[in-house]
Amino acid sequence: MYDYRYEPHRLIFMIDNKSFFASCESIRLGLNPMKSVLAVISRQPDSSWSSGLIMAASPLAKKKYGLHNVMRARNLPSKKDAPDLMLVDPHMNLYIKRSMQVLDIFHKYAADEDIHMYSIDEGMIDMTNSWKLFGDDPYYVARKIQKDIHDTLGLYTTCGIGENPLLAKLAMDISAKHRESMIDFWHYIDVPDTIWRIPKLEDVWGINTRTAGHLRRLGINNMYDLAHSNPEIMKREFGVIGEQLYAMSWGVDRSIIRNKYIPKAKSYSNSQVLNRDYYDQRQIEIVIREIGEQVAARIRAHDLRTGKIGLFIGYSFDSIDLDHPRGGFNVQKKITPTNDNHDLTTKLIALFRSKWQGQGVRNIGIDYGDLSPDTSQQFNLFVKPDLQVKRKTLDKTVDNLRKKYGFSSVVKASSLLPGATAIRRSKLVGGHNGGNAYE
Repeated sequence: MYDYRYEPHRLIFMIDNKSFFASCESIRLGLNPMKSVLAVISRQPDSSWSSGLIMAASPLAKKKYGLHNVMRARNLPSKKDAPDLMLVDPHMNLYIKRSMQVLDIFHKYAADEDIHMYSIDEGMIDMTNSWKLFGDDPYYVARKIQKDIHDTLGLYTTCGIGENPLLAKLAMDISAKHRESMIDFWHYIDVPDTIWRIPKLEDVWGINTRTAGHLRRLGINNMYDLAHSNPEIMKREFGVIGEQLYAMSWGVDRSIIRNKYIPKAKSYSNSQVLNRDYYDQRQIEIVIREIGEQVAARIRAHDLRTGKIGLFIGYSFDSIDLDHPRGGFNVQKKITPTNDNHDLTTKLIALFRSKWQGQGVRNIGIDYGDLSPDTSQQFNLFVKPDLQVKRKTLDKTVDNLRKKYGFSSVVKASSLLPGATAIRRSKLVGGHNGGNAYE
């Protein structure tokens, strides 16, 4: 048996908003998320429901009609066979707002550095240092958080508790959702009765279909087999990932949420060759903003800030001076360290306007250097602190949404910021407007 004496023994809560998108839509329509029969469909504007994909379905819709995410809407049961099934368009701004409100509730129970938003609908909280402030038993504290979220927002949540993030995640995914309380606690000592009894490799977080197939070719068909495999063979077959898989089968995870990883890279950058020559200033600046936000999301993912921004603009061939065949400009600027989308894109646009003189643009590149750990909240004296906090929270929430559904799932989401001078409606893939008709 593995010796867990030297492993971290913490108290981690992994909390998932049950059928998040469908629950948000049910509440918006005045329905109980656990009793509604509803599916959220992604489709092109003004197209029929059958042309779309199911983004989410309520628990009852899944149970009654076997719906699942990314299922083709054309495979839905007919209106005759499912008269109570309601189809709605997604409202991404609503989901982002609710995710931010859930995060606000998390902050009531733990410090910011002990909270990690894993995705738009899942969050991890290290309650090691704070749980005793709210009750005498971890189950009671988890129930208190569940009730707080439900009473405030109407959302139902599942909570996995573990002695490390891995155990908490597996407890939530595998067993908590099947319990009436929607809470379960996995300990190291329970590994033979929990992790080893997971029959299907693909049910384990971090093991995809391809990896599971490779494991089966090695004669490893379940988590018990994985735990009793040869670690050297695992390392030879999968490299570092093989060591991680072996550790996972024993419930070992040494990561600490507040100990942020700082990469060795000295800068992060991204560039794009445009599909045509751009002469319109507004269109060029939109591309600069999008690339700037992509790179900003990468540094935020590593809890870093940048103290130097760089902008490269390459001109189109039609704009190049024959005496200067490498037409364009490359400019850098030192800034107050930040990872805020608004601050960074505003400065990038200012750099662009200071150098560009109307030439056709074909290449755009952005670089963030002079990286430093984002260990404290930096405030701009000329912007209200509460607005800066909301910007930071919004950036993280949108990052998680893009990570889960792709960067283009949210192109703009600044309309959530209170006090914004211009309301910009979110531009989403498919251009959804919402509705609840059943065709």
